[in-house]
Amino acid sequence: MKKVVFSMALLTALSYGAKAQRMMGIATSNWSGTTSLALNPANLGDNRAKFALDLFGLNFGIDNNLGQVDVSKATSGTSGDGGLGAGLLTFSGNDKFSIVMPAADLRLPGAMYTIDNKNAVAISLRFRAFNQFNDFDKTLFQSVMDPTASAATGYHLASSNFNWTMHMWSEINLSYSRVVYEEGAHFVKAGITLGKMNGVGFVGVAGHNLNANFYTNDSLVASNTDIEFASNIVDSAGELAGGLGGVSLFGNSGSGGSGIRADIGAVYEYRPEKYDPKDGKSNKYKVRGSFAITDIGKIKYKSAMALTAKGNGMMSASDLAANALNYGSLKDYMNNRGFFLDTGMKAYKVGIPTAMVLGVDYYVASHFYVNATWIKNMANRSNIGNSYYGQLTVTPRWDTKIFSFALPVTYSALSKGIKTGVGVRLGGLYFGSDDMMLFLTGKGYGVNFYMGAYVPINRKFKGSKSSSVTDGAGRSESTEEKK
Repeated sequence: MKKVVFSMALLTALSYGAKAQRMMGIATSNWSGTTSLALNPANLGDNRAKFALDLFGLNFGIDNNLGQVDVSKATSGTSGDGGLGAGLLTFSGNDKFSIVMPAADLRLPGAMYTIDNKNAVAISLRFRAFNQFNDFDKTLFQSVMDPTASAATGYHLASSNFNWTMHMWSEINLSYSRVVYEEGAHFVKAGITLGKMNGVGFVGVAGHNLNANFYTNDSLVASNTDIEFASNIVDSAGELAGGLGGVSLFGNSGSGGSGIRADIGAVYEYRPEKYDPKDGKSNKYKVRGSFAITDIGKIKYKSAMALTAKGNGMMSASDLAANALNYGSLKDYMNNRGFFLDTGMKAYKVGIPTAMVLGVDYYVASHFYVNATWIKNMANRSNIGNSYYGQLTVTPRWDTKIFSFALPVTYSALSKGIKTGVGVRLGGLYFGSDDMMLFLTGKGYGVNFYMGAYVPINRKFKGSKSSSVTDGAGRSESTEEKK
């Protein structure tokens, strides 16, 4: 039964594989609209657009540290270790592994509005889905994907503090940003996003400890077992998805959850005298620094099926499967074999991927910039919930009002390797990838793709090239539009 459940989850993950990224080539642009809100809500303030209407956005990919995906093996039909997709995945030497697939981000219609030179607001709607295995045992994964091999040889599992969370939820977010300080060459703005989350469904496993041996005679011997399972999409009869009745995508009903989320951040810009006379109109700063904490919050499910298994004992895999769909029978069966099994309905709080985001944007010359962004996980991975893995991304970009082109290069703390991507924006249409090594070399630990569209109406400034005024710091500046 365990093989059936995990196989369904893993195969579903592989078919929809997605790793939500931050659209580094686009979100760091000075003409990014609301796409930069995922990095820092303060980016909304002093926006280049007077108004922007978001049409749609889609972001997906995969990421892992278990092994590299090798497209050539899949297309040639050669066999590889582990039996996954006829060798599609070449396993690494890691005994423990983490996989994020899917973690999709669908952006629905929204809008932003610049009230004046100091204030701006935005409303955004999102739907997100994560399927994440964190610190799992590689032997378990191999046995699920190649059951004939494990049946012939048996295998041993030893794992602690592992986590599997599959979670889907929607958000309605309201963002506000304001310029809080402007004196001489120094400029500071702050922002906040508050959102109402509606949980659609989750399945979570928190393993504090698992030490088990599966033998070829259909027996399982486990010791020091302490595993917690919870879900709102499993009903009292144990039927998967039986608990989804009445769940509303953007409203509280049925077995769905609810919660409040927040992003907070600030941006500092150093704005000295004009440093590029040939292109003084296109840029406001020499250096920009950014700090934000994103995805603060949890989703509470008032009624979820909970199961806790503790103890030591021996079971038959066939007997376990025969009793698995009846909690009363399963509890009696496991209790008679040395385990303690506790089941029931209870409230659960499922974490979202809280992260710290630090960024520096440096203006080189004539529309050319270099950005560095560091993302660090802030979520507790020992609890049921999702998290991001750390990354450092350096992105050179060419950035104008009409066109942006960027080449993000990322070091991933998950795969401990380098990823390259590309981002392109033409007006309000954008597309790209934060991780395209699989496309370039045929091998990679992950892959990412995003696309979207918005309609920008840029701000208008009075004046002409020949007219100038003196600002509060005594500097002469053009009253023509600052881009």
